[in-house]
Amino acid sequence: MAEKSFKYIILGGGVSAGYAAKEFANQGVKPGELAVISKEAVAPYERPALSKGYLFPQGAARLPGFHCCVGSGGEKLLPESYKQKGIELILSTEIVKADLAAKTLVSAAGDVFKYETLIIATGSTVLRLTDFGVKGADSKNILYLREIDDADKVVEAIKAKKGGKAVVVGGGYIGLELSAALRINDFDVTMVFPEPWCMPRLFTADIAAFYETYYTNKGVKIIKGTVASGFTAHPNGEVNEVQLKDGRSLEADIVIVGVGAKPLTSLFKGQVEEDKGGIKTDAFFKTSVPDVYAVGDVATFPLKMYGDMRRVEHVDHSRKSAEQAVKAIKAAEGGGTVEEYDYLPFFYSRSFDLSWQFYGDNVGDSVLFGDSNPSNPKPSFGAYWIQDGKVVGAFMEGGSGDENKALAKVAKARPVAESLDELTKQGISFAAKI
Repeated sequence: MAEKSFKYIILGGGVSAGYAAKEFANQGVKPGELAVISKEAVAPYERPALSKGYLFPQGAARLPGFHCCVGSGGEKLLPESYKQKGIELILSTEIVKADLAAKTLVSAAGDVFKYETLIIATGSTVLRLTDFGVKGADSKNILYLREIDDADKVVEAIKAKKGGKAVVVGGGYIGLELSAALRINDFDVTMVFPEPWCMPRLFTADIAAFYETYYTNKGVKIIKGTVASGFTAHPNGEVNEVQLKDGRSLEADIVIVGVGAKPLTSLFKGQVEEDKGGIKTDAFFKTSVPDVYAVGDVATFPLKMYGDMRRVEHVDHSRKSAEQAVKAIKAAEGGGTVEEYDYLPFFYSRSFDLSWQFYGDNVGDSVLFGDSNPSNPKPSFGAYWIQDGKVVGAFMEGGSGDENKALAKVAKARPVAESLDELTKQGISFAAKI
């Protein structure tokens, strides 16, 4: 049992961990002061690549191509980069116990890590159908996607079952992006989800109708309003059929499940204040425990522009919250402070030849503008959300760089909308004037 002590420990190996390490390097750390501890076997990387370029049949993304922090145009931190910057990268190490009062972490191997300041960047883990007791959900080739090991299993299954039948369970981010990736790999793809339309947490029925028709035109079959209630397998244990709650059954060589995620906070239960399923922080990502910070998916933080507490699961916030926490830590050491975190919610996705961005809040009434015909070769359309007479959210499919910047400005400024009809008529030009 080894014991090591560090001034700072970043616990986690995803996007937040990589961006926190980069910010520490920018701010200046002495060799041996900082450790990054990850249960994964590779240095922190940009997770969005796993559901996009990693699964392409040609020219697939592979490490070291998407280590942090290339996703935001920053420096690529290779494993040796951490060493050069004096940062200890401790990989394949699962922490099984955290004692925040004693400032101690213990690994599965029994190693002890002591710290002065801890950044919790543990992220989320996928919800599994086995968690809900779904019959046969432990069959082989029922796959999930969160970490690079998961992505490797998906790639392996795509190669082994070339041109086979795939069922995607879930109609959110993972469901849409993986259905597209499987279709590009010439699979017969069926998406199944219980909601009345895809991506219901963000899309309106009108927006969803575009994507559902586009996907259908690409050969993806969509079954709504039901769930996978069980699976049967071949004698070798590989899945061969998905039973749906409505009585139907679907042949399947591969099943990919994307039914949500939960923040990894169990190590800290009872030791730190929680809120809305995450660890409660202030605008500097300080928790209720001195010298302990939480960033990315696990943090429930004050969303200044809306005056409430939120937990945000998206790569943009993972990057920015990590940088904010490190800036706050370093400023406090020098007796100073930094500005409060003032985050504008931002989500995006890419699949097939499509690419959308969303800024702000999707509450209130909504209006659609532009060309949302899914049969057009280059559709370009958007939506605004209006609450209390102000535009609070903006969405665009197929927007140019300038148009997407205009969306961000309008969502941040929250200008008055004279009328919904006028907003529909003006479309993107309304945002461009802000």
